[in-house]
Amino acid sequence: MVATSQNKGHIGAYIPSSRVGDGLCEPDCCDGSDELPGVCKDICKEVGEEYRKKRDEELKLRRAGAKIRSTYIAFAHKEKKRLEELAVTLTKQVAAKEKEVEKLREHAERTESLSQASLEHKKQSPLYQSLLNHNKALQSLKREYKKHAERERQLGDVLDALRRGYNPNYQDMAVLEAVRGWEELAGLPHINDVKKGDGEEGEVVEETRAPKLEEPVNDDLWTADELDNELDDLLQSDYTALLLEHEDHINAPTEDSILFKLTSYLPEDWLPHYEAWKDSFVEWLETLGVVRPESSGASSESTRAQQILSEATLELNRMKSEQAEAESGVTKIFHPEHFGARGEWKKLDDTCIEFNSGDYTYELCLFKEAKQKPIRGGTNFSLGKFKSWNPDATPGSPEYYKKQVYQNGARCWNGPERSVVVILSCGIENAITSVQELEKCEYQYTATSPALCTPPEEEDKNQNREEL
Repeated sequence: MVATSQNKGHIGAYIPSSRVGDGLCEPDCCDGSDELPGVCKDICKEVGEEYRKKRDEELKLRRAGAKIRSTYIAFAHKEKKRLEELAVTLTKQVAAKEKEVEKLREHAERTESLSQASLEHKKQSPLYQSLLNHNKALQSLKREYKKHAERERQLGDVLDALRRGYNPNYQDMAVLEAVRGWEELAGLPHINDVKKGDGEEGEVVEETRAPKLEEPVNDDLWTADELDNELDDLLQSDYTALLLEHEDHINAPTEDSILFKLTSYLPEDWLPHYEAWKDSFVEWLETLGVVRPESSGASSESTRAQQILSEATLELNRMKSEQAEAESGVTKIFHPEHFGARGEWKKLDDTCIEFNSGDYTYELCLFKEAKQKPIRGGTNFSLGKFKSWNPDATPGSPEYYKKQVYQNGARCWNGPERSVVVILSCGIENAITSVQELEKCEYQYTATSPALCTPPEEEDKNQNREEL
């Protein structure tokens, strides 16, 4: 059986009937109605005022923290978009890099099979030397083109200044002809016409250049944009790789070549004898100087090719790691078991906060590691790395985010590995409020964070759901 206490001025309460009339003033029955009149004072007014004051302070704190929390959520959405775009970009870059690495691998395998002498002999071919000469010519033309383009710009600036500053009333025909010629070449209106069309004194009227009539260009020739954007790539071509690819193309067997199909017509028992005879024949041709022998040992060109391949492979692996990290980051941001269903904890990833206890500074880098650092010098100790949220609560529930577990810290002398349990609550700052060592090498941090400050309206909805 229970008895009802109205508690006018505060909140009504239910108390067990066994506590009614026992001569003890029940804290939940602030109006004293659980005892005979005069036994217990009616303090509901004072209790109610204190309760409402405390509740208003908590609501004010929660609303202030909720505003900060909303910025954390906005950050999570922006971060997800950034990571998604980064993942797409990296996917394209990885695909392009994989093709590049494959091409470098093929080039390295080809150059590895060639001796330095053989490669140098191939580089003496007229085709390769012509490519080098064309490369030098293009680089020289590019240098002269940039030089003349800059000079043209400077001359244009001079003529523009002359055009705007000369006095048309001063009859200098040389200056007039120079201005008129520049206006025609640059597609500009006559300066006198521009001045007549000016508005108020001192107002600058923007001039528009007439479109230039470009000469027709052969479809096979490069445009000006292609020269600006693609010429550098052409000049950076690997001519050694092109030389080897050209040789592979020339030496590739044709459909009507019976020489490379000879083994197809031989019985399998004859193949070993044929290969031995072929090797002997080739060795004889090398001895007579008919063909050049392949020298042993890896050439410097092969070494360089292998180095380039190794560097490209390392770069590819790095890009793949970044791609996987970006894709994983997209998944974790709004995952209940990571940064919350609304991503409110992502902003605090690797955010470090500290608490000074006198002898030690206790550090907590959220989602990373907790440490103990002596103030007067000494060794820092790891108190554990982030393991999980509250293991005793349902992922996504409010209680789930009120506790973090950090484990596998530095081992204590004759004791267990250090560990930390972080008890979190709503606050307008990310801060550690206290540190306790509950058991040997087992610590408890109490901390506050705006990430836990859900708006009061949302809190009420959650309570209603739990009650239902």
